[in-house]
Amino acid sequence: MILNVSDLLTTKYAEDVVAGKLVTSRKVRQACERHLNDLRRQGTEGFPFVFNEEKAFRPIDYIQRFCKPSQGDYDRLELQPWQHFIIGSLYGWVHKETGVRRFKEGLIYVGRKNGKTTLISGLSLYAASKDGEKGARVFQLANSKEQARELFDECKAMVKASTVLNRHFQETLHEIRFGKTLSKIMPLATDSKKLDGKNCSFGVFDEIHEYKNYKLINVIKNSTGARLQPLLVYITTAGYQLNGPLMDYYEKSADVLEGIITDERTFYFMAELDPEDDLENPDNWIKANPNLGVTLKLETLVEEWDTRKHIPAERNDFITKRLNRFVQSDEQSFIDFEIIRANSGIINPAELYGRTAVGGFDLSQTEDFTSACLEIPLDDGRVFALSHSFVPMRKVELDNEKLPFYEWREEGLLTICPGSYVDYKYVLEWFVEQSKHYAIDLITYDPANAFRLVEDMKAQGFRVEVTRQGALTLSPALKDIKEMLLDGRVVFNQNKLFRWYLNNVKLVEDRNGNWLPTKQNRYRKIDGFAAFLNAHTEVMKRMATPQPAGNIEFVSFKSLTRR
Repeated sequence: MILNVSDLLTTKYAEDVVAGKLVTSRKVRQACERHLNDLRRQGTEGFPFVFNEEKAFRPIDYIQRFCKPSQGDYDRLELQPWQHFIIGSLYGWVHKETGVRRFKEGLIYVGRKNGKTTLISGLSLYAASKDGEKGARVFQLANSKEQARELFDECKAMVKASTVLNRHFQETLHEIRFGKTLSKIMPLATDSKKLDGKNCSFGVFDEIHEYKNYKLINVIKNSTGARLQPLLVYITTAGYQLNGPLMDYYEKSADVLEGIITDERTFYFMAELDPEDDLENPDNWIKANPNLGVTLKLETLVEEWDTRKHIPAERNDFITKRLNRFVQSDEQSFIDFEIIRANSGIINPAELYGRTAVGGFDLSQTEDFTSACLEIPLDDGRVFALSHSFVPMRKVELDNEKLPFYEWREEGLLTICPGSYVDYKYVLEWFVEQSKHYAIDLITYDPANAFRLVEDMKAQGFRVEVTRQGALTLSPALKDIKEMLLDGRVVFNQNKLFRWYLNNVKLVEDRNGNWLPTKQNRYRKIDGFAAFLNAHTEVMKRMATPQPAGNIEFVSFKSLTRR
């Protein structure tokens, strides 16, 4: 079979995007620039990859010739230029000597209803039958069995809709088999009972915004070792889970595409509205919906927006799923993803040794999270937040919330205490240890459950002070924290656990416009934020001193010493 590779649109799409002929997000443009730059790097010393147009076009040709959508009035699939770019990049870039695929992973980040399921099905069928892999094991992966089954059933329906595919694939209840190469396509979910021994050659993860941890991802990654050129693809929209794998991958995509870090083995296609875009301008919506005009109609989206924008929860769902922007689902949410992104600064804690710090702690219940925090004002108007939490092993073992406790512990963000409760001696020990590095001038606290710890702290020489948990005390500090976050002036070294706390904070406002923090629900804890807030009630007062002319002067904390 001779492939008509002149129909390949991978490079043409990249050229049109870079030339400004197509409206895309900044990250998609950067991905296109990366492709074109790499084409120019072919043959240069130190760059081992080449772009093979024939290999790039094979899966595209396969999908367009043999795969037929199971829904809608379509006789065949005609992949769009942006899909050519994704598939062509994943399969066309190979090692110049071995011919092995360059990309081992790919993140495809697009809005809802842009043909993700169809793309998953087509690539799965190609991987099982024409990818040159004997005994291929293709997994369609999701956060739940129900969702994984939906993907799998759609793939089965695509086989039934095609005379050619139906002749070569055999279906069972839990597998789609390709007998010629002894290959299988199977659904698999995070909550599946058995996850070991998979020997994956191609895995496609659907909607990883729902994943709370790396359990399934790690299982599949660890199963690819025996394969020559395994490929893992993550296809997802934005979501509300801001402490899961997608958040990590999203942040890494920005660093790779901006050239901050190098990762030659991962491909990114990030279709989203840019931070500065007007959400209400439909001209921008194609950035998150590259299939607009094909599987999506602009007038339908406009009508949907007009009916949903006045209801906060529905408005935010539209922004998240249609415009591919991270926002909170609750109308009273404290901050959204873009604010978190604005606070991505990193400071080596050792550089702050000797500086004056104000501490705060929130004890909550001993059977749950307990948190401690040091806040260090900086000379440029920023603050550095050093946050640490404690949780009993009993809670970790129950794991009702599916939180990445061990990952947080490995990163030094969490202490898992033995037994069924947090002994407050661990909190005291943490402050004692930090006092070896920082001049802890004061420790603030919520008086609930704190009597014994406070007395122990006094015995250690710490000066402590109650932070009253009412609107008069907390509302000014909350508003000041939000202003600082909006300005990107809170440095927490991208602490994932602290970021989770930030994401969980919801505001309650009284009739006088005062704010109080609460949590989104009983599972979404805010203890780390509460400890930070307690400290900030004091830091806020120290950072700004009114002058006679009404100006605000920032005070240097370098000269302050521990009392």
